[in-house]
Amino acid sequence: MIDMKKHLLINIDEKFEESVKIAAELFLTGSVFIYPTDTIYGFGGNPFNETAIKKISEIKGKINWRRYIFLISDLEILKSYADITSERYLDFLLSIWPNPVSVILKLNNKYQELLKSETGAFRIPNHRFCLKLINELKMPLVSTSVNRTGNEPMNDPSQIIQEFASEVDAIFYSDKKSFFEASTLIDLSKDEPVLVREGRIKFVELMKKLN
Repeated sequence: MIDMKKHLLINIDEKFEESVKIAAELFLTGSVFIYPTDTIYGFGGNPFNETAIKKISEIKGKINWRRYIFLISDLEILKSYADITSERYLDFLLSIWPNPVSVILKLNNKYQELLKSETGAFRIPNHRFCLKLINELKMPLVSTSVNRTGNEPMNDPSQIIQEFASEVDAIFYSDKKSFFEASTLIDLSKDEPVLVREGRIKFVELMKKLN
């Protein structure tokens, strides 16, 4: 088992393979951790573990809140969770991922019941640590901004450690600079795409790929 007192704060640049191994074990045991992505730092955990989901919601101050993005490793994994009947949308996702673009899709019946939601948001991230971890897990990884309700997302590791170290099981961080901008979020659960949130990659540029 992991000695969390020893491994609570982990620099992924210095201990890459070890950090992935620890994060995977935390995920499988229902723990909650903070980690860097290709956008902003996120709270991570197993979306099918109610204890983990409840803990993330409590830390954020949003009880029973389930608006999470799920990081996935590939489209085959995505097809296990979401109903995608449009070849046009599948081709679109192939053309844009991995990238900081998240899409809302209708979940299949099994996961609508398990996740207590009709839709889910997914992304294949363009980030080495995230990709290595989700490739090993072969499951979606929760990603939701590191902040309290009503506050801006936090992206400075020292501030994150000061604020949340006592409330999560581990904090993975990097010294490398990131864009620190939330992903572009597009709703693809309907016949035509709808922009929900614009990030670094602009909606108009994405629609050129779709059309």
